[in-house]
Amino acid sequence: MEKTSTVRVAGGTVEVRSKGRTGPALVFVHYWGGSAATWDAVIARLPADQLTVRFDQRGWGTSRTLAGPYALDQLADDLGRVIEALELRTFVLVGHSMGAKVSQVVAARRPAGLAGVLLVAPAPPKPPAAVTPQFREGLSHAYDSPESVAQALTHVLTAVPLPEPLRAAVVRDSLAVRHPEARQEWPLRGIATNITDAAQAINVPVTVLVGGKDAVEPPHLLRDHLLPYIPHAEMSIVPGVGHLLPLEAPDELTEELCSLTARLGGC
Repeated sequence: MEKTSTVRVAGGTVEVRSKGRTGPALVFVHYWGGSAATWDAVIARLPADQLTVRFDQRGWGTSRTLAGPYALDQLADDLGRVIEALELRTFVLVGHSMGAKVSQVVAARRPAGLAGVLLVAPAPPKPPAAVTPQFREGLSHAYDSPESVAQALTHVLTAVPLPEPLRAAVVRDSLAVRHPEARQEWPLRGIATNITDAAQAINVPVTVLVGGKDAVEPPHLLRDHLLPYIPHAEMSIVPGVGHLLPLEAPDELTEELCSLTARLGGC
């Protein structure tokens, strides 16, 4: 049974959901437009006593009333506060897409207790040349309406059709934002922020998991724009799936996560 606690962050609070007792704690950080619920299928596949932590990032879902800024450093500060407040002795960061870039920033700060990082379809530390101002402006409108979210899901985000109830939940998550700045910060600025210096400071084991048909962060892009800056990272590819690995390939993601944490006493 998950329990909810309130953690104070700059300008307000976030609701944190946690369950289990067996460590290391798995701290899940969702993608742009996602929520804590993005990880439902993965958490359901973990051992019942595995300690997990998740929350809606600033500006989204239950955290949508939090004012900005919504920049990477602020999101990283929020994640750091959650880790501190829960007094996690040993933990692994599990970040997806934007959440993976936030996780890289936090990992570079070398917080006490950090034992490893799983980057899921991660936004790379070095922005690719294709991330032009024109591209970013177009991306900033991906979640303007239910119709635009549906288009993004069908043509960009997934390679595996999602069941309709899950698809509807993703659309709701993508629209669950109150402040326009929260929706626009990532595509207009965060995705283009160069954090290569931070990435090079990460000193714990890092696993990168990417979908073979990911149209957002394809494997070849991560080989060029992530692996050179985290050279000890190990990358695995899940064939046939797209960008939303927690939804498209929860079995493979859980297996990779357990492999990473097994030597630390998890799974």
